[in-house]
Parts: sequence; C-alpha cells; structure tokens
Amino acid sequence: MWSTVPSILSQLLELSWRTLSSVLSMWFQSLHSSLYCHLRPHCETGSSLCHGPSKLQLAVVYFGITLASIGLGVVRFILATLGANQFDNPQDQASFFNWFFFTFYAACVVSSIGIVYVEDNISWGLGFGICAVFNFLGLIIFLAGNRFYRHDKAGGSPYTSLARVIVAAVRKRKVLISSESKDYHHEINDGDNKSIDTMPKRSFGFLNHGAMKTEGDVNPDGSIAKPWRLCSVQQVEDLKTLIRIFPLWASTVFLAIPIAIQNNMTVLQALAMDRHLGSDFKIPVGSITIVVLISSATFVALLDRFLYPNWKNLTGRSLTPIQKIGTGHVFNILSMAISAVMESKRLKTAHENHLQGQQGGTAAVVPMLALWLFPQLIGVGIGEAFHFPGNVSLYYQEFPVSMKSMATSMISIVIRVAFYVSATMVDLTRSVTG
Repeated sequence: MWSTVPSILSQLLELSWRTLSSVLSMWFQSLHSSLYCHLRPHCETGSSLCHGPSKLQLAVVYFGITLASIGLGVVRFILATLGANQFDNPQDQASFFNWFFFTFYAACVVSSIGIVYVEDNISWGLGFGICAVFNFLGLIIFLAGNRFYRHDKAGGSPYTSLARVIVAAVRKRKVLISSESKDYHHEINDGDNKSIDTMPKRSFGFLNHGAMKTEGDVNPDGSIAKPWRLCSVQQVEDLKTLIRIFPLWASTVFLAIPIAIQNNMTVLQALAMDRHLGSDFKIPVGSITIVVLISSATFVALLDRFLYPNWKNLTGRSLTPIQKIGTGHVFNILSMAISAVMESKRLKTAHENHLQGQQGGTAAVVPMLALWLFPQLIGVGIGEAFHFPGNVSLYYQEFPVSMKSMATSMISIVIRVAFYVSATMVDLTRSVTG
C-alpha cells in the first residue's frame, strides 16, 4: 500500500527519495548475499541438519525487502503520474501510459531471464549488485533531466480534505440545502484570486452539506475559519468522483482474480507436463509465465503504433479507456476458456496414461508438451495490453488533480487484492475438494 503515499512532498522530491530507497535496498541485498556465502554456518559432518541464519542476517534481509517495497510502491506510480503530467492532450497521456507499460514489461522480461540466470549460475550477490547499479543509473538519468520537467506545486494530503468533507457533512446534516451558489464555499483561484461560483451536483446530495456556509465558518478574507466544519464545493465534488469510480475499480478486482489464479495454476500445470524444447533444452517451470510479459510488451507496442491510429482513421474517434478495459475483459475471458480446454485435455491425457493420483517425480509428467499452455498465456498478455494502460489512463483522467499519484497506483492495489483473494480461493477449493 506504499503506492498511496500522501502527496505532502513534491512528486520530484518523493520520487528521488524513493529511488534512493530502492538503490539502498539492492545494495543491502547484494551485501547480505555476498557475505552470507562466507558467513553461513556449515552443516555438521554426517548430518543433514543445518543451522539457520542468525537474527542479524534475517534483519538485514527484511530491512532490504522493506526498502524495496517502499521504493517500488512509490517510484513506479509517481513516475507514471509525473510523466503524464508533462502532456496536456489526453491522447498523448494515453500513449505515454502505453509506452510506460511497454518499458515495464520489457524490463521484467530482461530481469526474469538475465538476472535470474546470473543469480542461478554465478551468484546472488552479483545479481542484486547489477540491480543496484541500474537503479542508481536510473536515479542519475532522472535527476539529470530535472530542468526539463514540468513541476507541480506541492500540496497537503488529499486524504485530509476527503475526511473533512465527510466530517463537515455529518456535522451540518441538519442545515437546509440551498439552491443559491453564494451559500456555498468556493475555492479561490491562485492565478487571479477569484473564486469560481458553481453549484454542487445533486448526486450524493448529503455531502453538499459540507460546503454550506454558516455563521463563523469563514474569515473576513474569505478563508476557512473552521476546516473541519466547512469545505469547498470542489472538495465535495472530488469525493463524489471517487465514490462514482469505486464500482469500476471493484469490477477490475474481479478481472484480476482469474489472472492471479491462472498465474499460479499454470506453474502447477507446467510441472506435470513435458517442458522440453528439442532434446537439450528444458523450459524452467518458473519461466513459463514470461510468455505473458513478452505478449504484453509486444501487443502494447503494436496497439499504440498500429491498431489505435488505424482505428481512429477508420472511425474518426479514438478508443476510450472504458472500451480498452472492456476489450481486455473479453481477452481474459477467452484466455480462461482456452485454459479450461487445455486442462481438460491434460487430465484426459493423464487418465489415458494412468497417471492420475500420482504425486511428483518423473512418472507424474503427462506426455503433453507445455507449449500447449502458451495460447492461454498469450491471451492474458493481450488482455493486459488493453486493460492495464486503459485502467491507469481512466483513473488519471477521472481522479481529482490532488490525487493523480493515487490514481496511477489504483491498479497496483487491484493486483495485490486479487492475489490475496486468489490464494484464499485456492486454499478454500483444496479444503472442500480434498
């Protein structure tokens, strides 16, 4: 949940500190991995029992993981917001999000192959060290472009203003709602020191009580005298926007849960299938899901360069974020259907070869190539190429200005919730079916 850090600091300063946090995390992990190889206790001669790591070693590991979580949660999505803020045209912002996700997926592919190879065949310390170097280079490149960025003015926590709306509305619940704009408090524009007198919308009308002015709420200069008793119309509308978008966010959780379940089940399927490519190469079971990353990176680029421009030329209008999300839903449904067909085929093959009920070992491997899993993984990748950038673009467009950083992090919360729910569902299914 570190991705929802309040925007008390400027995005640039926050991003710099969190990138440094990520660098330090990789440095700690690299140092620990290198030293642990020399300091770890050896197993007793003639015994299979080995002493575990010391409390200090565990503390270093957990500290490094904590730093990495803080850095990753903030950097990934503040960077997305900062990049989108450089553009005024929504189409340019959507294109930026596409290439942001392309870079993300491509980097995941490189790290999943290259870094994992280094850690498996050379050393964990070198693998983490390479990550630390690239994190540091990224920080240097980012800071080098500082003078070219469009900077946002640092503000207070947006969560406080949302809480103020609720508290003020409850405290003024007995105040009669007015139909006159002058009876509501309006924010003063910093540019011309004038307020924009607009009426609050009728939807979620109870919240409008929070912007109603009563005696003693406003200072002579027009500022708010009692922050927890009066808020502006804009703050009320900001909260309403979040309430309206919540059902869409919740529906995305249901989209992500099958993806999370399939991600786990695909690994288990691959373990029980023939993973050989030719006579010499065998696909590592942990690398099977790289197909999703490659598919996503490829189709994000194809969509941005070919499909979206051609669609606009043919129809005269661009695909909306909602349409992209809906298309992603369709591809995920198709992927789940393909997955069900493949699993039925795998179980049938296992039954024909009398392999059902066997646990582990080579005897339990079904004579069916793991390549049959690729279509469902490619389908998931295509779906992600549509709905992940679409979700981020939608939230960025719809969220209040003060909460843009949170907007780009909403998809991260969706993924985390989906993986927790999927784990619970898998455990529940196992306990019921045995």
